[in-house]
Amino acid sequence: MSTSRAPRYRGLFPVVPTTFTEAGELDLESQKRCVDFMIDAGSDGLAILANFSEQFLLADDEREVLTRTILEHVAGRVPVIVTTTHFSTRVCAERSRRAQAMGAAMLMVMPPYHGATFRVPEAAVYDFYARLSDAVDIPVMVQDAPAAGTPLSAAFLARMAQAIEHVAYFKIETAGAAAKLRELIRLGGDAIEGPWDGEEAITLLPDLEAGATGSMTGGGYPDGIRIILDAWFAGRREEAIVAYERWLPLINLENRQCGFLAAKALMKEGGIIACEAPRHPWPPLHPASRAQLIEAARRRDVLALRWAR
Repeated sequence: MSTSRAPRYRGLFPVVPTTFTEAGELDLESQKRCVDFMIDAGSDGLAILANFSEQFLLADDEREVLTRTILEHVAGRVPVIVTTTHFSTRVCAERSRRAQAMGAAMLMVMPPYHGATFRVPEAAVYDFYARLSDAVDIPVMVQDAPAAGTPLSAAFLARMAQAIEHVAYFKIETAGAAAKLRELIRLGGDAIEGPWDGEEAITLLPDLEAGATGSMTGGGYPDGIRIILDAWFAGRREEAIVAYERWLPLINLENRQCGFLAAKALMKEGGIIACEAPRHPWPPLHPASRAQLIEAARRRDVLALRWAR
C-alpha cells in the first residue's frame, strides 16, 4: 500500500543528538563532528531539535544557535528537518519562519500540549496547523507521538493533509503504527506525501509493509538502518527482513533501554564527540545498559565505533 504522489523527501532522516560538555554547555565542535558522521554513515537527511535531541532541555537562544550552526555546517549536503514545536501558535510560527529562513527543508511539529493535562480540542489543533502552514512555504510534518497526549485519528490527519497546504508528512509513533499508516494512506490518498515510521525503527518492517516512505530513527547507527531501507526500496524484501533481524537487538536496546542517550554513547565510545552526558536533571545512562549497547554495536561493526579512528 502506498500513495502515488512522489515524495520530495524519503528514506532515512535520523535525529541529531545535542552534544554538551561535562558542565552542560553546548559543545559545537562535537556537534559538527556528529553531523559529519551521520551524513557519512548514509543518512538521506537529518532531523534536529527533536525530543531525541533533548529539545526540552534547551533554552530558546540555544535552539537558534544550534539551528544556525548545524544548517551552516551541513551546507546543503542533505536536507534538514527542524523541529519547531511549541504550545503557542504564534511562537511556533515564528520559530518556523526563522528555521525556514536559515535553510530548513521541512518542519516537524507536535500538536499543542503542555505537561500531563494542558491540551486543546481538535478544532484548535486543526487551526494551529492551518495557521502554521500559512506562515511558511516548506512542508510540515505532524509528529503523532504519545508524548503529546493528544489523540490524532487517521481521519483527522487525512483531513488536515487534504485541506492544509503544507501539511503533507506524518511521523507515526503511536501504538499500532502500521495499522494507522495504512488507514492514513487509504483515507488521505495523494495528500499523504510522506507517511513515516518513527520510534527508533522498532516498528520499521511493519511500517514499511504499511506504506511508510521514510523513517526517523536515532542517530547512532544510520549505516545499519540504511542497509534495511535500501534493500526494501529496491524490492528485495527478504534481504531487508534478514538485515532487520540482524540489527534488531541493537534497535531494541536503544528503544527499550537506552533511549536518546544511545546515540551519544556510541559516538563517545568511537571518539566522535567529547562527552555523552545528558543535561541535568536527566540521569546518565546506566553503566550496565551502556555496556550491553556497546557490545551489541561491536558485534555489528557499527560505523560510529570506528569512523573517527
